[in-house]
Amino acid sequence: PLMCSQIFNATNVITNTSFGLDKIQALRTNSNFFRSELIKLGLHVYGNYDSPVIPVLLYNPTKIAAFSRECLKRGLAVVVVGFPATSLVKSRARFCISAAHSKQDLISALETIKEVANLIKIRYAVSPFG
Repeated sequence: PLMCSQIFNATNVITNTSFGLDKIQALRTNSNFFRSELIKLGLHVYGNYDSPVIPVLLYNPTKIAAFSRECLKRGLAVVVVGFPATSLVKSRARFCISAAHSKQDLISALETIKEVANLIKIRYAVSPFG
């Protein structure tokens, strides 16, 4: 009963108020911007447009820790996933975008990701060697 009430009220805010609709639009805008910029960087991106969960393939299991560590050194915490949660050669970083992220937050993250991607050679769409 209490959980159902929370779900009902949250759904009501999302679908019937300008606040909720604005947040949904901001989430879509942020997600699509971030995804398209990752693709422009030459990264292999999984998933669908409009989704706030954006997986970037690292492929090589040895790059999991390197990507996470190098991003964290630069102030960007990332979630990385590898075997057995993925197949052995489909290791990935997973970015979760929020409506609360500012455009500058996203741009700053993208700059860090570009720097790390160059360092550990994961820009596979730019070069077969990353």
